[in-house]
Amino acid sequence: MRKFLVVLDDSRECLNAIRFAALRAARTGAGVQILSIIPPEEFQHWIGVGDIMRAEARERIEAHFEVFAKWMRDRQGIDPELVIREGEAVEEILAQIREDPDIGILVLGAGTERNGPGPLVTQLSRSSGTLPVPITIVPGELPKERLEEIT
Repeated sequence: MRKFLVVLDDSRECLNAIRFAALRAARTGAGVQILSIIPPEEFQHWIGVGDIMRAEARERIEAHFEVFAKWMRDRQGIDPELVIREGEAVEEILAQIREDPDIGILVLGAGTERNGPGPLVTQLSRSSGTLPVPITIVPGELPKERLEEIT
C-alpha cells in the first residue's frame, strides 16, 4: 500500500501537513506514516542522563502522535504508523524513504515566518530533483476548510 510520509515536529505548520496527508490517504486508499526525529544534540550528556532524556523525548513524541492518530482513526478511518528516528532531520527522512519502498509521497508543512518556509522545506526542495519520491508542500496558513476542498 502506498504511504504518505509526514514529519511530526513542534512546528505549527506540521498540523496542516498531517491533515493533508490524512485527507489524501483517506480519499485514495493509502496509508500515513508519521516520522518524528530526535536530534542528536539532545543527548550530548553523560550516558545515564542521555538515556533518560531519550526516553522522555520518545514519550513526548508518542503522546503528540496519539492526538493525531485518534483524529485520523475517528475522522478519516486511517490508522497511522509512527516511526521515531534519531539523527539529523534531512538524513533521517531520506533514510526512511530509502528503507520503506511503500512511501510514495513526502508531505511537508511550509512555515509562514519571514525567514522562509522552514529548514526542512528549504533543504529538501533544493535537492528535490534527485529525491526518490515527490514532495508535497502544504502552506502553513491554509485554512482547514480550503485544505479539505483541495484534497
